[in-house]
Amino acid sequence: QVQLVESGGGLVQTGGSLRLSCTASGRTLRRDVMAWFRQAPGMKREFVATISMTGTTSYYADSVKGRFTISRDNANNTVYLQMNSLKPEDTAVYYCGGTKAFSSIYYPTSCEYWGHGTQVTVSS
Repeated sequence: QVQLVESGGGLVQTGGSLRLSCTASGRTLRRDVMAWFRQAPGMKREFVATISMTGTTSYYADSVKGRFTISRDNANNTVYLQMNSLKPEDTAVYYCGGTKAFSSIYYPTSCEYWGHGTQVTVSS
């Protein structure tokens, strides 16, 4: 069983930056594909970014491409999301999830486990 804890969220102004962390316990994530999703009030959970088990391949939603960077440190069982040039529309709860069953993640249903989320609020 895997437990994920997200951290690093907060309140920033438009154009600011945040770095989110997702740290796992229970077992190694070395052979898991990981991803970040976000969910705004009244909206469905939305794909943000995913990263391969080795950290060599990443994919991003068009809405964040060029602004966000996903990375991982398998030695520390941690996945990161560096968020730059933040916009008010980035405001959401950000969730980390993962799977051993797929080579990449694009939909919430692909994730077999989740963290509880961290709030990101971007003011105008």
